[in-house]
Amino acid sequence: MQAYTYELKQILTPERRYVIPTFQRDYEWTQQGQWQLLFEDLDTAAERLGQARAFAAATGSSRASAEKSVSPHFLGAIVCDQLPSPAGGLDLRAVIDGQQRLTTLQLLVRGVLDVLIEVGSPRVKQVRRLLENPSDVVDADHEKHKLWPRRKDRLVWPEAMGDALPPVKGHLYLEARAYFRAAAQEARTGVDGTDRTDDLVDALLDLFKLVVIDLEENDDAQVIFEVLNGRQTPLSANDLVKNLLFLRGELADEKQLEKLYDAYWADFDDPWWKVQVGTGHAARARRDVILSVWLTATSGAEASVAHLYGQVRSYLSLVDRKTEDILQELHAYGQAYRAIYGVGDPGSAVLARGYQRLDRLKILTAVPLLAWLRTLPVSRLTLAEHEACIRSIESWAVRRMIIGANTRGYNAAFLAVLKDARRAAAAPDGSVAEAVLAALEAAPNSLAWPSDDAVLTSFVGNRFYNNFSQERIRLLLGAIDERLRDENKKTESATFDYESLQIEHVMPRAWRDHWPMPVGEGDEAQRALAEVERDAAKDRLGNLTLVSATFNQSVSNGPWTAKQPELAAQSALQINNWIAGQPEWDEAVIATRASELATVATRIWLSAEGLRLELVSASD
Repeated sequence: MQAYTYELKQILTPERRYVIPTFQRDYEWTQQGQWQLLFEDLDTAAERLGQARAFAAATGSSRASAEKSVSPHFLGAIVCDQLPSPAGGLDLRAVIDGQQRLTTLQLLVRGVLDVLIEVGSPRVKQVRRLLENPSDVVDADHEKHKLWPRRKDRLVWPEAMGDALPPVKGHLYLEARAYFRAAAQEARTGVDGTDRTDDLVDALLDLFKLVVIDLEENDDAQVIFEVLNGRQTPLSANDLVKNLLFLRGELADEKQLEKLYDAYWADFDDPWWKVQVGTGHAARARRDVILSVWLTATSGAEASVAHLYGQVRSYLSLVDRKTEDILQELHAYGQAYRAIYGVGDPGSAVLARGYQRLDRLKILTAVPLLAWLRTLPVSRLTLAEHEACIRSIESWAVRRMIIGANTRGYNAAFLAVLKDARRAAAAPDGSVAEAVLAALEAAPNSLAWPSDDAVLTSFVGNRFYNNFSQERIRLLLGAIDERLRDENKKTESATFDYESLQIEHVMPRAWRDHWPMPVGEGDEAQRALAEVERDAAKDRLGNLTLVSATFNQSVSNGPWTAKQPELAAQSALQINNWIAGQPEWDEAVIATRASELATVATRIWLSAEGLRLELVSASD
């Protein structure tokens, strides 16, 4: 990033064009809001300059030294992005942030120029250079304007900048010019009748200063904008990328950009896309997140929501693609993202269930892969193959969650899967489903696909309660209950909202009150070890179940004889049938139930070998 403070004449005098991206926000500054304050600042700066010059004349001191002693007025900052321009052509900058400020300054200059023309001032040519490029360096009429507004305002801009006085009403540009012209006329003459024209012009040219930030290739543009805007509404990543894409299309002379906006981008203005997801500093609007999903899937490299503008800019500089093609692709990814998160038709119950479970696991790094799969045509990825892909991803992720595996490295893992799947999709005889399965199966040891034995070991021996979120425990128990219901042909049809059910310890956590250790042989040390084992067993998955709001909480800590009938009353849930049929409940029964649950879990979330057998069978 290059950030320098410039006098207004240094910014606007060079042969240069400042272009406002087509779909930036409306011009909104007004007389009461900003114009009046801006001109008062100019009038005050001119007053200070006039006083310094009068003092130098009265004392015979150096006029130049006196002028240098006058403090400038800082107008804030604008952020520009260098755009490609032909050799020998005009320097071209996109105004990414600060269009309101820079536009208003142009209108102020135009108002002052009106007065200079009216009074026949010799300063006309100097001030005009702040508005227009010399005729010998422009190839088209619009190139003479130093500032070129967004497409919506381009018909009125030449009128607002021309020498003929336009009507005062009809557009804020015209009203601003009329206000500044009137204000300059009044301020040109001092209260003592002196001519202040030169003081006003020189204050405008030399004492008005802006910080100009020129973005470079690796700049963290979004952070810059957040800092500059402070508590104001900053440009989002979506705003910045939108401006970049459409300006890119405009400069390439692509047609019908407004229609492309309506067809492919307008959907991102829906309130659903503006909802923030994530927590704390990682919270971002969905419409920013989808850009990172698209860029990751398209480029094959991890994209960060916090650095999207620079990353998209770099990506676009490397690819030769039309704006329409990119917008179509983005729209397709947007539709895919909505389906993944339950808006629109996911395509099948298998896909919907897989998306819901992966969402509960908060595995956001898988979303670019999931979205890319949805963009493939059915001719390249059938529904059955698509379901096989999602089941592979879900099984790999859930099994790793069950054994408590670390999620570090998931970004790289899913990028590797995506790359292999893309290669398979590009090959005439490649199987995307097989590529996804093989890539997950080939992950390094730290990201290995857990075996059936590993799942069993975790269910029987690992602590689940307090080591796993309640949402994840509900996911496991709910999925197992759902599978048992599907397999039990005698079960009455029913639908459960597993997320609304409560997690219940069969053997209560406060077991010492009503579930005393059995009296038997053994010394004190053995009894102490037995108590330690019971404390561990109570939080294992075999001792956990789901109950509805009708469960009598008064028996929750009671003895088994009181609790068993209440659990029997919850037998509409398949996972409670087995529990209610037990004559007693102890550590051995807990371990047995954990084994039973693990057996069902490995039927839901198959091993890599099991899924491959299904793939082979489906292809035969």
